[in-house]
Amino acid sequence: MEKARAGGRRASSTIIVRPKPGKSTRALVQLGALTVPAAIGRSGRKVLKREGDGATPVAVMKLLYGFTRGDRIKSLPTPLPMRRIRKDMLWCDQPENANYNRLVKAPFRPSHEEMLRRDGLYDVCLVLDWNIRSRRRNGGSAIFFHLIKPGYEPTAGCIAVSLGDMRRLIRFFRRGTTVRVI
Repeated sequence: MEKARAGGRRASSTIIVRPKPGKSTRALVQLGALTVPAAIGRSGRKVLKREGDGATPVAVMKLLYGFTRGDRIKSLPTPLPMRRIRKDMLWCDQPENANYNRLVKAPFRPSHEEMLRRDGLYDVCLVLDWNIRSRRRNGGSAIFFHLIKPGYEPTAGCIAVSLGDMRRLIRFFRRGTTVRVI
């Protein structure tokens, strides 16, 4: 794969997410020479991720595809496959359900997240291959790379950056780009 340029230099095909010293819920996301601040899980990072623990998994994951809120984000050039979020899109987080950690369509009774959020967190939402290709019940669901809450508040286990930083980074993202949380 040809390496992209970030910060005027060739960028690695690996995104490194490292803890910010002294802040368990903050991180630095690095792609080549480009480094941006990020929020991570309210419980920090964990090697043994479990459903609902609020932790970001210490793992190597691949970017699979993404979603955008087309009524808010008009242009987002990226080679990563992207889909426009529809009102009926939900993400199942019910471990006992056969659709656990999968995109589902409303109406859907088991526990789920709405992809079309009012708060804007999923206006750009990238799906990481955490517990997707090889699912484990209670292994954690909906580990996304998405937009931050004001003040870089912690996530439920995802990695979150500002819209400006997402725009800077996403142009280098492709299906299979590695995200390494250390």
